[in-house]
Amino acid sequence: MTLTPRAHSAIPGFKFNAAGAGASGGQGEFGDLPEWDLSDLYPSPDSDAVKTDLEEGATEARRLKETYAGKLHDVAKDGAALATLIKDYEALADRLGRLGSYAGLLYASNQADPERAKFYGDVSEKLTAMWTDLLFLELELNQIDEAVLDAALKHPELSFYKPWFDDLRKEKPYQLSEEVERLFTEKSQTGSRALNRLFDETMSSLKFDVEGEEEPLGLEATLNLMSNPDGAKRKAGSQALSKTFKDNVRLFTLVTNTLAKDKEISDRWRGFKDVADSRHLANRVEAPVVDALAKSVTDAYPRLSHRYYALKAKWLGMDKLNHWDRNAPLPEKPERVIEWPEAQEMVLSAYGGFAPEMADIAKKFFDNDWIDAPVRAGKAPGAFSASTVPSAHPYVLMNYLGKPRDVMTLAHELGHGVHQWLARDMGPLLAPTPLTLAETASVFGEMLTFRKLLAETTDPKERKALLAGKTEDMLNTVVRQIAFYTFERKVHEARREGELTTDQINEIWMAIQAESLGPAIKFHDGYEVFWTYIPHFIHSPFYVYAYAFGDCLVNSLYGLYQEAHPGFVEKYFDMLKAGGSKHHSEMLSPFGLDARDPEFWNKGLKVIEGMIDELEGMENVG
Repeated sequence: MTLTPRAHSAIPGFKFNAAGAGASGGQGEFGDLPEWDLSDLYPSPDSDAVKTDLEEGATEARRLKETYAGKLHDVAKDGAALATLIKDYEALADRLGRLGSYAGLLYASNQADPERAKFYGDVSEKLTAMWTDLLFLELELNQIDEAVLDAALKHPELSFYKPWFDDLRKEKPYQLSEEVERLFTEKSQTGSRALNRLFDETMSSLKFDVEGEEEPLGLEATLNLMSNPDGAKRKAGSQALSKTFKDNVRLFTLVTNTLAKDKEISDRWRGFKDVADSRHLANRVEAPVVDALAKSVTDAYPRLSHRYYALKAKWLGMDKLNHWDRNAPLPEKPERVIEWPEAQEMVLSAYGGFAPEMADIAKKFFDNDWIDAPVRAGKAPGAFSASTVPSAHPYVLMNYLGKPRDVMTLAHELGHGVHQWLARDMGPLLAPTPLTLAETASVFGEMLTFRKLLAETTDPKERKALLAGKTEDMLNTVVRQIAFYTFERKVHEARREGELTTDQINEIWMAIQAESLGPAIKFHDGYEVFWTYIPHFIHSPFYVYAYAFGDCLVNSLYGLYQEAHPGFVEKYFDMLKAGGSKHHSEMLSPFGLDARDPEFWNKGLKVIEGMIDELEGMENVG
């Protein structure tokens, strides 16, 4: 997952000293796990630097409004004057983004800490007020005559920002009056943002009573049991998840209903017709492209997930897999703990084999405490790379448990980090990458790491285990995420007809899970509420198709790399450095790829199909 400065989600708790820096992770079961040092952003929450940026940021936002509001049509007649305004706006965006990133990362380190939660809430309120003062700018820019703006954009100091203006123009049909935009922005503090925070703090505080465990577990540790080699532990983990989710399902149903209605209101006022149109616009991708992706994946369910899980059931000696067995390791899979230093070497070596520069950038994260790796009470679950702002650097959050999948996650998030680092020269307005391309570097980093490990593996059992693990990861990235996208669509479409009961949401979830995972999976009582813990449904509706987009794209890119496509490495770095300054069609054109062509998606899906073919041929291994 990647987070942008203005739209970060929560980030849980790390110990910090008086300077606000991450304390050493200490020598533990997985080696010396790092904790991030946030002092590159600010020394501490109560530092003078935070106070100064909040005060000066508010002053600058008011100055821009007082100086320019209602006058942009005249300002635009002078390209140099408009360039000055945009540069001032960009500098302020970097400052406000730094504040928001710091508050979000500090909060993500420990969402259960009331002081961090208060700091996060207070900073968010102040930033909302500043962005509200700046609402006029993008609205008025879109009211400038095309001829006037085109002439201004020929000025050498302004022409760099043309892609930003082009993207801004795409928002024009869906923008409202400044008064209504101000209301939407201010009300979000007590509406969608408040519900996002309620979800985060509730989820991070949940405890799961797992049979056989002396103490209740947190979400991350309980989910981790679902890939335990002991079937009894997998079942116990699943049952504990079900019980706690059921105990809290009324809250999650209310949050889901309210956020879906909130989105419907916003879509209706703005004129979006389809429930996912606003996401497509934000992603700078056309609906037919996403529709082609979704159809290609759903059509491939029988060839991919259905076939693989039937194969896995045979390996495990079952007629059908219980839902808690879906991510079970293979019986012959060598189980070992991968300590942090080894994980670091694996990823850096894989990156370096592709391009030394890529490894050099990734190494900065290890050398400079830009990673927070340990599992801690209150810490945000999962993993992400927060881009922060171009004047700083990205930060990576992990919940490292020493499993091979954790190594792949590390490779994934460092791919985001490398991408964000390379794009920083584009500046705050053009560095952020649409989600459809934001997953490219992360999934490519995973693929590099996997392929290196596979090439070095000679033992047939280990090779089978590696192939199976990667196949499952790809199914989770492609099949499962498109199933999530379909679930969201059905929930949001149904919500337009009225509030949904828990049973209705459960029914939608189960129908889509059965369709996507296939007849080889047996669903038990309790699985119907597993939709409750997926954070993307709450924070970023319809985000999930970006994962499938990225995976299929990377499969096609990696195929070209293996075929020694001319200038591949240079073209790849140019694509990452471009940030959000180009449409996906421009990004893919140098590689001869076109996402509008259904065959593009089928080519990516055939890579997964080929891996399942290879696994079928290894049936007698193990």
